[in-house]
Amino acid sequence: MIVLGIESSCDESAAALYDSHRGILSHALHTQIPLHAQYGGVVPELASRDHVRKLLPLVDQAINQAKISPKEIDAIAYTSGPGLIGALMTGAALAKSLAFAWNKPALAIHHMEGHLLAPLLESNKPAYPFIALLVSGGHTQLMRINSLGNYQILGDTLDDAAGEAFDKTAKLLGLPYPGGKALSMLAQTGTARFKLPKPMPQNLDFSFSGLKTAVRLLIEKEQPLTQETKADIAASFEKVITQSLTDKAINAIRLTGLKRLVVSGGVSANKSLRATLDQGAKEYHFEVFYPRLEYCTDNAAMIALVGALRLEQGFQDSDSSINTFARMQLGLHQT
Repeated sequence: MIVLGIESSCDESAAALYDSHRGILSHALHTQIPLHAQYGGVVPELASRDHVRKLLPLVDQAINQAKISPKEIDAIAYTSGPGLIGALMTGAALAKSLAFAWNKPALAIHHMEGHLLAPLLESNKPAYPFIALLVSGGHTQLMRINSLGNYQILGDTLDDAAGEAFDKTAKLLGLPYPGGKALSMLAQTGTARFKLPKPMPQNLDFSFSGLKTAVRLLIEKEQPLTQETKADIAASFEKVITQSLTDKAINAIRLTGLKRLVVSGGVSANKSLRATLDQGAKEYHFEVFYPRLEYCTDNAAMIALVGALRLEQGFQDSDSSINTFARMQLGLHQT
């Protein structure tokens, strides 16, 4: 079974082909970072227009790389939400058009479910059930994953997600877009010498707005900022947020008694977070599974994967209408 995946939820245009027997056949991606960098963040209208220009050539590229014909494709999976509504519509419209032209089923995929199951693209796959720590730009969640579509939320984002906290703190430090990556690079040169509050240690929910405010007050106190002080603030921030994520993941492992943890989403590429989680896994005797770095951020491989898994369940869109959602609970796709 071969599925074409299309991803266009934000500032990455991507197409990929996944074979349920052979794995990923091809993956083509175009990043819009240079386009948005001059504005300090993603401009939705520009993102949508760039998806229109790039998506179809990326589909052609993915098909050519896989050395197959459209006739061999069994279905087309696309990201239906959450994300930027205009950007989502470009991918959905292309997927529905190709599905109509090729007489193939189309499958609307939840973007976060793609991230959630991205580690299944690896040869060392976690077996169900497992705990998942989802850490992306707009979402931070802890979930118990019993099987495909059977998800129980254990902890959710109450305000700023981890990725948002990274980006907003980077902006406070005057770092360029994309801020989270720039902050992590700066933190590697600093010392975590500043004491910052640990966010909500008493439960499994996530709230990072208070940490962001504490950093803002610290920056005001330390004026004028030297490059060394900036690096030390970045290191102190990163240490607190990665330790908070690790502690909550360990608590979820201990509360459920499960011994497998999946960590995915853009922030899962963070070296400090991986090191802290790996140390926790050794101490508390559980396994940690990550997607490879290229599948941590937005990509079409994860969308094609979930499409194949859903197709095996008999799931597909019922008509040719285009339904995309800026906000979307993962439960909408639960079985």
